[in-house]
Amino acid sequence: MKNKVCEALKLDNQLCFALYSASLAMGKYYKPLLEKLGLTYPQYLMMLVLWEQDGITSTELGKRLQQELGALSPVIKRLESQGLIERLRNPKDDRKVQLFLTEQGRTLQQRAESVPHTTLCASGLNTEQAMALKEQLDALRQSMAGYRAPARE
Repeated sequence: MKNKVCEALKLDNQLCFALYSASLAMGKYYKPLLEKLGLTYPQYLMMLVLWEQDGITSTELGKRLQQELGALSPVIKRLESQGLIERLRNPKDDRKVQLFLTEQGRTLQQRAESVPHTTLCASGLNTEQAMALKEQLDALRQSMAGYRAPARE
């Protein structure tokens, strides 16, 4: 007897699976690009933030990346051991640790400048399509972040 599955429960109809598999594909694509830079994907995300805002605190970095500080600490330490950033206590408030790019970290930015364009080309999207998709994903993330699933009965 064949088990009949409702359309809503088919894997290919799941938004979550489309997002998950797209994320996996993106990760596989980025891996060799970032290996040339000596970075992992989480390190790349941190460097993107620091290239925008050098001197950000660890707490601000966590908020920007939407991650807990505990998850970021090993990545921060690794970037520091690679000589890309340095951690310094804020002289006005020694409870705050600020992250600063080193000269090597600033130089890496020039080598990374081709990554977004190369990725856009590989996506098969034009700039307008990519920005529209990004806006939809941002809206989805905001919506999901504000929603709590019902408790189990």
